[in-house]
Amino acid sequence: MTDPATSRPRRLTRPDSVVLHGEEIGTGPSVLLLHAGGEQRQVWTPVTTLLSAAGFRCVAYDQRGHGESGGERKTFAPCAADVGAMVLAEPPGCLVVGASLGGLATLAALADPAVRDRVARLVLVDVVPDIDPARARRFLADAGVLDGYTELVEDILAQLPRLRRLTATLDLPLRLVRAGTDTPLSDDDIARFRNTAPHATVTEIPQAGHLVARDQPAALAAAIATECRHLRLGRGMGGRTAARSRVGGP
Repeated sequence: MTDPATSRPRRLTRPDSVVLHGEEIGTGPSVLLLHAGGEQRQVWTPVTTLLSAAGFRCVAYDQRGHGESGGERKTFAPCAADVGAMVLAEPPGCLVVGASLGGLATLAALADPAVRDRVARLVLVDVVPDIDPARARRFLADAGVLDGYTELVEDILAQLPRLRRLTATLDLPLRLVRAGTDTPLSDDDIARFRNTAPHATVTEIPQAGHLVARDQPAALAAAIATECRHLRLGRGMGGRTAARSRVGGP
């Protein structure tokens, strides 16, 4: 995720003995970042460098079956349960940022009231539970990342109706960061998402593709910092005030 000299390792052992490896950097209000399928936690390095300098504590793990973390990536439920465990390992009142797989796994994890109670705000990065399945399959196939993920992708797509229902029940502040190019999301997908979560804010980063953290990390960090500045006081923050960000944003 960042320079080993300044980051601190994290390790989370799951009930099935899978070990998830991560790291953290910075101090202040906590931001948990969850990468997309096929990525590793290091994809967040440019983002966490900016956020930690602005006064936020950033945590990122390799999801199961990715990077240094063990386990298989064939079914969706363990991914969601892992995210729930990551959230429960954080101080109450954290901001969760989920890109693609990470975002959908977060939505599923929030079905647990104990997990939901510890999350102050949510940022989804180029993913919604309202995506057209056929379009999603075509996008992943064209991107060359469907191989090795077919079982997981099909399991996730089968869960979309449940994830839409869960999203409709969420009352926490929610921001969707949408890529401007090379994205599986269509305008129709966004319209359905707005109907599902009418309180959500949608931010587009025009020059970014689906992997926004790679294409436009500074713009993504700015969108995340905007949410950090509005972390609700008294919601498990131990009386701390939200850090005043030095990262620019909308």
